[in-house]
Amino acid sequence: MLYLDTPFPSALLQQAVDAFGRLPGVGKRTALRLALWLLKQPNEDVERFGAACIRFRNEVKYCTICSMLSDTDVCPICADTRRDNTTICVVESVRDVMSIEQTGQFRGLYHVLGGIISPIDGIGPKDLSINALIERIQRGGVQEVLFALSTTMEGETTSFYLYKQLSVHSVKISAIARGVGFGEDLESTDELTLGRAIVHRQLFNYQ
Repeated sequence: MLYLDTPFPSALLQQAVDAFGRLPGVGKRTALRLALWLLKQPNEDVERFGAACIRFRNEVKYCTICSMLSDTDVCPICADTRRDNTTICVVESVRDVMSIEQTGQFRGLYHVLGGIISPIDGIGPKDLSINALIERIQRGGVQEVLFALSTTMEGETTSFYLYKQLSVHSVKISAIARGVGFGEDLESTDELTLGRAIVHRQLFNYQ
């Protein structure tokens, strides 16, 4: 009878499974399936996969204006002169920018906070790019700031905090319409609902 220190016959397989298992939403069985799938791929495909991951991690940038992911210092959205630079849509993450862009209903610019206020997770206002947003407004030219944050308690808390910070400036403050149900994040909202919420945005109600 063969006794092993691990449930895998190969330490290399164990390492590969452990690596895949660190990906979000990937359990042990899925990690094993991915590792065995990778083993069946041509060497050149595996090398391209690994090189793409390493290059992405080492070379991707954050836009110096809006904090969106970019290959250059200024992302294509901020660099597009056809966009409406008088309107800034405030979102939690780069995934939210992608979700809104897929609707085709917003032609302004974005500002990625990098998260939302969540005391239970140790995330406060200083951990987000709020000061950078205020600086953009202070430079002038911005007429409307649209809050497109998740309708969770943390998202609402962040919106209230932003309202207090921005209300001293001469800008219109609006929020996406309630087509997005309470407790939902933008990433899981379908394009039609999200698009309508953008189009029918309302003045932000802080009461």
